[in-house]
Amino acid sequence: MSTSRDEDPHKNARQDVIAVDEDDAELELVNRLEAHTGDGIRHRAFTSMVFDQEDNVLLAQRAPDKRLWGTHWDGTVASHPVQGQSQEEATRQRLEEELGVTPDQYDDLRVTDRFEYKRYFENAGVEHEVCAVLQLTLSDRTLEPDEEEVAGLMWVPYERLHSRPEWYRQLRLCPWFEIAMRRDVRSE
Repeated sequence: MSTSRDEDPHKNARQDVIAVDEDDAELELVNRLEAHTGDGIRHRAFTSMVFDQEDNVLLAQRAPDKRLWGTHWDGTVASHPVQGQSQEEATRQRLEEELGVTPDQYDDLRVTDRFEYKRYFENAGVEHEVCAVLQLTLSDRTLEPDEEEVAGLMWVPYERLHSRPEWYRQLRLCPWFEIAMRRDVRSE
Protein backbone atom coordinates (compact mmCIF):
# COMPACT_ATOMS: atom_id res chain seq x y z
CA MET A 1 0.00 0.00 0.00
CA SER A 2 1.48 3.35 -0.97
CA THR A 3 1.40 6.46 1.14
CA SER A 4 0.31 9.74 -0.44
CA ARG A 5 2.51 12.80 -0.19
CA ASP A 6 0.10 14.47 2.26
CA GLU A 7 0.29 11.49 4.64
CA ASP A 8 4.09 11.14 4.46
CA PRO A 9 5.57 12.33 7.74
CA HIS A 10 8.72 13.85 6.23
CA LYS A 11 8.42 17.51 5.18
CA ASN A 12 10.58 16.88 2.07
CA ALA A 13 7.74 14.77 0.67
CA ARG A 14 5.71 17.98 0.29
CA GLN A 15 8.35 19.70 -1.89
CA ASP A 16 9.59 19.31 -5.44
CA VAL A 17 13.07 19.73 -6.91
CA ILE A 18 14.12 20.27 -10.52
CA ALA A 19 15.38 17.11 -12.25
CA VAL A 20 18.17 18.00 -14.69
CA ASP A 21 20.43 16.34 -17.22
CA GLU A 22 24.23 16.24 -16.91
CA ASP A 23 24.43 19.76 -18.41
CA ASP A 24 21.97 21.17 -15.81
CA ALA A 25 19.18 21.52 -18.38
CA GLU A 26 15.77 21.28 -16.71
CA LEU A 27 13.84 18.06 -17.38
CA GLU A 28 10.87 18.01 -14.99
CA LEU A 29 9.80 18.54 -11.39
CA VAL A 30 10.24 15.54 -9.12
CA ASN A 31 9.32 14.92 -5.52
CA ARG A 32 12.21 15.96 -3.25
CA LEU A 33 11.99 12.87 -1.06
CA GLU A 34 11.95 10.58 -4.12
CA ALA A 35 14.97 12.44 -5.56
CA HIS A 36 16.93 11.59 -2.40
CA THR A 37 15.79 7.94 -2.01
CA GLY A 38 17.01 4.68 -3.56
CA ASP A 39 19.43 5.46 -6.39
CA GLY A 40 18.23 9.07 -6.44
CA ILE A 41 17.24 11.34 -9.30
CA ARG A 42 19.75 13.89 -10.61
CA HIS A 43 18.50 17.34 -9.65
CA ARG A 44 19.60 20.97 -9.34
CA ALA A 45 21.16 22.19 -6.11
CA PHE A 46 23.53 24.81 -4.76
CA THR A 47 26.03 25.32 -1.99
CA SER A 48 27.35 28.67 -0.86
CA MET A 49 30.56 29.77 0.75
CA VAL A 50 30.19 32.90 2.83
CA PHE A 51 33.37 34.77 3.67
CA ASP A 52 34.16 37.65 5.97
CA GLN A 53 36.53 40.47 5.05
CA GLU A 54 39.49 38.58 6.60
CA ASP A 55 38.96 35.58 4.26
CA ASN A 56 37.43 33.32 6.90
CA VAL A 57 34.68 31.01 5.63
CA LEU A 58 31.53 30.47 7.65
CA LEU A 59 30.83 26.78 8.30
CA ALA A 60 27.32 25.86 9.41
CA GLN A 61 26.55 22.63 11.21
CA ARG A 62 23.40 21.03 9.85
CA ALA A 63 20.63 20.53 12.41
CA PRO A 64 20.56 17.01 13.93
CA ASP A 65 17.16 16.12 12.52
CA LYS A 66 18.10 16.78 8.89
CA ARG A 67 17.32 13.57 7.00
CA LEU A 68 20.73 13.49 5.26
CA TRP A 69 24.02 14.59 6.78
CA GLY A 70 22.51 15.82 10.07
CA THR A 71 25.20 17.34 12.38
CA HIS A 72 27.73 17.44 9.51
CA TRP A 73 29.41 20.77 8.75
CA ASP A 74 28.53 22.55 5.52
CA GLY A 75 29.83 25.55 3.64
CA THR A 76 27.25 27.96 5.07
CA VAL A 77 23.98 27.14 3.24
CA ALA A 78 23.00 24.52 0.68
CA SER A 79 19.62 23.73 -0.83
CA HIS A 80 17.63 23.50 -4.06
CA PRO A 81 16.17 26.33 -6.15
CA VAL A 82 12.49 26.03 -6.97
CA GLN A 83 11.19 26.19 -10.52
CA GLY A 84 11.71 29.66 -12.00
CA GLN A 85 14.21 30.68 -9.30
CA SER A 86 17.85 31.45 -10.11
CA GLN A 87 20.68 30.04 -8.03
CA GLU A 88 21.37 33.55 -6.73
CA GLU A 89 17.74 34.10 -5.72
CA ALA A 90 17.63 30.72 -3.98
CA THR A 91 20.86 31.48 -2.12
CA ARG A 92 19.60 34.89 -0.97
CA GLN A 93 16.42 33.24 0.31
CA ARG A 94 18.23 30.46 2.22
CA LEU A 95 20.78 32.91 3.70
CA GLU A 96 17.93 34.95 5.14
CA GLU A 97 15.85 31.95 6.28
CA GLU A 98 18.71 29.98 7.85
CA LEU A 99 21.03 32.71 9.12
CA GLY A 100 19.12 36.00 9.08
CA VAL A 101 21.64 37.37 6.54
CA THR A 102 20.06 40.08 4.38
CA PRO A 103 21.26 41.40 0.99
CA ASP A 104 22.43 44.67 2.58
CA GLN A 105 25.18 42.64 4.32
CA TYR A 106 26.86 41.70 0.98
CA ASP A 107 26.92 42.84 -2.64
CA ASP A 108 29.15 40.33 -4.41
CA LEU A 109 27.05 37.16 -4.65
CA ARG A 110 28.26 35.17 -7.66
CA VAL A 111 28.27 31.65 -9.12
CA THR A 112 31.89 30.41 -9.19
CA ASP A 113 31.56 26.76 -10.21
CA ARG A 114 29.19 23.91 -11.04
CA PHE A 115 29.75 20.15 -10.72
CA GLU A 116 27.85 16.87 -10.62
CA TYR A 117 28.25 14.37 -7.80
CA LYS A 118 26.48 11.39 -6.27
CA ARG A 119 26.94 10.29 -2.64
CA TYR A 120 24.97 7.87 -0.47
CA PHE A 121 24.38 8.65 3.19
CA GLU A 122 24.26 5.61 5.47
CA ASN A 123 20.99 3.79 4.72
CA ALA A 124 18.97 7.01 4.73
CA GLY A 125 19.29 8.28 1.18
CA VAL A 126 21.39 9.75 -1.58
CA GLU A 127 22.42 13.06 -3.10
CA HIS A 128 22.68 13.06 -6.91
CA GLU A 129 23.02 16.69 -7.82
CA VAL A 130 24.30 19.18 -10.32
CA CYS A 131 25.51 21.64 -7.73
CA ALA A 132 26.24 25.32 -8.33
CA VAL A 133 28.78 26.92 -6.01
CA LEU A 134 28.14 30.51 -4.97
CA GLN A 135 30.42 32.80 -3.01
CA LEU A 136 29.93 36.12 -1.26
CA THR A 137 31.66 38.30 1.33
CA LEU A 138 29.82 39.76 4.31
CA SER A 139 30.45 43.36 5.22
CA ASP A 140 28.41 42.80 8.42
CA ARG A 141 28.85 39.45 10.23
CA THR A 142 25.61 39.77 12.22
CA LEU A 143 23.83 36.40 12.16
CA GLU A 144 20.52 35.10 13.54
CA PRO A 145 20.61 31.33 12.93
CA ASP A 146 17.42 29.28 12.77
CA GLU A 147 17.99 26.35 15.17
CA GLU A 148 15.73 24.09 13.09
CA GLU A 149 18.25 24.45 10.24
CA VAL A 150 21.59 25.24 11.90
CA ALA A 151 23.05 23.53 14.97
CA GLY A 152 26.30 25.51 15.10
CA LEU A 153 28.41 28.11 13.33
CA MET A 154 32.17 28.45 13.01
CA TRP A 155 34.39 30.94 11.19
CA VAL A 156 37.47 29.14 9.82
CA PRO A 157 40.54 30.58 8.05
CA TYR A 158 39.76 29.53 4.48
CA GLU A 159 43.31 29.16 3.22
CA ARG A 160 44.11 26.84 6.12
CA LEU A 161 40.97 24.74 5.53
CA HIS A 162 41.55 24.66 1.76
CA SER A 163 45.20 23.61 2.02
CA ARG A 164 44.84 21.26 5.02
CA PRO A 165 41.30 19.78 5.03
CA GLU A 166 42.58 16.75 6.98
CA TRP A 167 43.03 19.04 10.01
CA TYR A 168 39.25 19.51 10.01
CA ARG A 169 38.25 15.88 9.41
CA GLN A 170 36.74 15.56 12.90
CA LEU A 171 34.08 18.08 11.82
CA ARG A 172 32.61 15.61 9.32
CA LEU A 173 32.26 17.97 6.37
CA CYS A 174 29.38 17.51 3.91
CA PRO A 175 30.59 15.89 0.67
CA TRP A 176 29.30 18.65 -1.63
CA PHE A 177 31.19 21.27 0.40
CA GLU A 178 34.40 19.23 0.29
CA ILE A 179 34.08 18.89 -3.49
CA ALA A 180 33.38 22.62 -3.91
CA MET A 181 36.35 23.54 -1.74
CA ARG A 182 38.69 21.08 -3.48
CA ARG A 183 37.69 22.53 -6.87
CA ASP A 184 38.05 26.17 -5.72
CA VAL A 185 41.06 27.76 -7.38
CA ARG A 186 40.69 31.30 -6.06
CA SER A 187 43.39 30.80 -3.44
CA GLU A 188 46.00 29.38 -5.81
